[in-house]
Amino acid sequence: MTIKLGVPSKGRLMDETFEWFAQRGMSLSRTGSDREYAGVVDGIDNVALVLLSAGEIPRELAAGRIHLGVTGTDLICEKLPLWSKQVELIKKMGFGHADLVLAVPRGWIDVDLTDDLDAVAAMFRARHGFRLRIATKYHRLVREFLREAGVADYALVDSQGATEGTVANQTAEAIADITSSGTTLHANHLKVLSDGLILASQATLWRSNKASFNEVEYAVLLRLIERLV
Repeated sequence: MTIKLGVPSKGRLMDETFEWFAQRGMSLSRTGSDREYAGVVDGIDNVALVLLSAGEIPRELAAGRIHLGVTGTDLICEKLPLWSKQVELIKKMGFGHADLVLAVPRGWIDVDLTDDLDAVAAMFRARHGFRLRIATKYHRLVREFLREAGVADYALVDSQGATEGTVANQTAEAIADITSSGTTLHANHLKVLSDGLILASQATLWRSNKASFNEVEYAVLLRLIERLV
């Protein structure tokens, strides 16, 4: 008869999540060392804390193994196809802001819009014999964005490391990545297309549509949500 709440297990996102709950009268804490992934919630009964990486939380919500979870909009939309059938947005939390953007080399002075990128991509393939490469971790979101923008002649390159460095390393011609300040993009001589905002993300509280509840658990869930929204 316990509601499971999944939150990020480390870093600034964890600290800000703990602070956000504390402002609402609930104290979140680990039950041991930094290597342990269980915790406690003080200030409300029958709620258990589960510490996970932010990238794992969408999967656990979709599987119904946690009832509530805190993670970014970007991760939910990228990792869960038809995400609105699997999870429900409960509350945007007002921190962890980051934009998923499409960026190209600053030296491409004639490329400012996705229409320009489409034209460059066609010329690039004609000249080099292969498609213009866009490095990203966000394949689903980028593919959907480019389809709606009418850009077709490209290839996505998977990047799980420093995506901004792929252009300088000549493993990609453009990138799509998360940015909060734009400083790293600027340092790598990249610019965001004027219409290149793919998704504005922030830390968000989600409810699983797949988790099962008995009568007591459902009452706890409603009480918890009422205090948070």
